[in-house]
Amino acid sequence: MDTWLVVGLGNPGPEYAGNRHNVGAMAIEELVARDAAGGRASFKAHKARARVAEVRLRVGGPKLVLAVPSTYMNTSGGPVAGLLKYYDVPVERLVVLHDELDIDAGLVRLKRGGGEGGHNGLRSISQSVGSKDYYRVRLGIGRPPGRQDPADFVLRDFGKAEREELPFLLGDAADAVEAIVEVGLTDAQQRFHAPR
Repeated sequence: MDTWLVVGLGNPGPEYAGNRHNVGAMAIEELVARDAAGGRASFKAHKARARVAEVRLRVGGPKLVLAVPSTYMNTSGGPVAGLLKYYDVPVERLVVLHDELDIDAGLVRLKRGGGEGGHNGLRSISQSVGSKDYYRVRLGIGRPPGRQDPADFVLRDFGKAEREELPFLLGDAADAVEAIVEVGLTDAQQRFHAPR
């Protein structure tokens, strides 16, 4: 069965909801909202410690299990491993959406495999699923200004100008997930990595 697990990383609770670190989880909410327009998808609590919504990209199309772990970012791996097992999805059909300091704010970049770049959520997932060979949709948040500590920066809410651009970033991230599933990584990269 053509099922994909698509996970957006973030921290639980209202105090983190608007943080840059939660942009992956925000993008999952964008994907759920797209399907909810058809009156179907909504999040349900899952025993693997995640909120999950199941959607299809189109009638008869691939099924996407959209998930946001209910744990903190640095322990995201347990829920992801549990969901892969529960839905019987191979790691080759895992897509993880996350914030990325090394990409300019507002840009989306796609890759499969590679290192975690110091991202604790990715490190936890790689350890728990026993592989780094999964897709990443990297949502650029840029580097902190001046000497601000990156750990501080990611745990702060988006600024006013960033918030105005955020819907475009989330829309691109959702489009990128759909592109990876429908046309494959190479074609999706050509679309999202091309200069705009």
